[in-house]
Amino acid sequence: MKILVTGAKGFVGRNLCANLRNIQEGKDRRFPELKIKEIYEYDIDTDPSLLDGYCAKADFVFNLAGVNRPQNQEEFMQGNFGFASTLLETLKKHGNKCPVMLSSSQQASLKGRFGNSEYGRSKKAGEDLFLDYSKETGAKVFVYRFPNLFGKWCRPNYNSAVATFCNAFANDLPYTVNDPSVELELLYIDDLVDEMIACLKGEEHHCEFEGLDVLPKPDGKYCYVPTTHKITLGGIVDLLKQFAAQPQTLMVPEIPANSFAKKLYSTYLSYLPKEKVAFPLKMNVDDRGSFTELVHTLNCGQVSINISKPGITKGQHWHNTKWEFFIVVSGHGLIQERKLGTDEIIEFEVSGDNIQCIHMLPGYTHNIINLSETENLVTVMYCNEIFDPNKPDTYFEKV
Repeated sequence: MKILVTGAKGFVGRNLCANLRNIQEGKDRRFPELKIKEIYEYDIDTDPSLLDGYCAKADFVFNLAGVNRPQNQEEFMQGNFGFASTLLETLKKHGNKCPVMLSSSQQASLKGRFGNSEYGRSKKAGEDLFLDYSKETGAKVFVYRFPNLFGKWCRPNYNSAVATFCNAFANDLPYTVNDPSVELELLYIDDLVDEMIACLKGEEHHCEFEGLDVLPKPDGKYCYVPTTHKITLGGIVDLLKQFAAQPQTLMVPEIPANSFAKKLYSTYLSYLPKEKVAFPLKMNVDDRGSFTELVHTLNCGQVSINISKPGITKGQHWHNTKWEFFIVVSGHGLIQERKLGTDEIIEFEVSGDNIQCIHMLPGYTHNIINLSETENLVTVMYCNEIFDPNKPDTYFEKV
């Protein structure tokens, strides 16, 4: 299969082409049935003469080219309708009836706040052109009306509020929220690309539109991405404040599978400057070694790293409700646990050469001993709650 992507250097185009190359090179194994021979990347700075050859050979076309922020209103129609005309005429010239996907916008509905949108009119004209082309030639056409897009590589201060806010928080720049209650419908770039791959496989999702509302319909003339998220500007900013504070709080926010928060966190991280990619942690150091908290979570406790010097014993305490995992990742040690009120000791010899997870049981006093005379003992420690100095639930008693 030979695929033509116009607008290949734009936000959507870069992400799509990167994923198409993963499939082409066998790095993404989810789609063994897709055999991609060539990816023709076409953009505004590509030699225009190449378009003719690409249109002659393409087996599928993703038309992502378009104008979002022109210097004058006339450029909307030139960029969004004019190039679409050129593309389709070139395909017709070569008698190439391959499937063509069109990237359009909710603004093409010309409804509500988009009722007088010059950009929307240019997108609607492009849609009509493609739909007429399909009727004339019999070629399959997939017209997608996208809501607001976000994700890695999206240009800030351009046409994405999410990109602008992410960039501002990541780089400590000023930002403005005129009305925190304004709600956006947002489409994440990975969800969009997954739908583009589904479209390539003939598994696209069809719909009709009632204003801005999507009405799923198997024989609808439009297409859509099933997964979008609705959230207010204020909600976006509140999440970004949590993300930006993470190096100080160590708090990893809740990011459930497929949630907007998970996708926004990944997007935010993609805007971090080099000086924020790494951040220091507070090491609590004494003559026995060190103890360093790594991450906190809202509902699932914390993770820490404990380093014990040769011959050192740490612990010698018990908890009522708190429990822990000890996972030795380097060195050679011994973990001992004794149930309070008994003399029976259970022991686990541990080593970084045989990594295992040991429960520290509630009501059992426990310790960890570095058996080496020369090497540090390094232990990853998970605790089911964040340490509270006002209620430590930790009581000294030797094993």
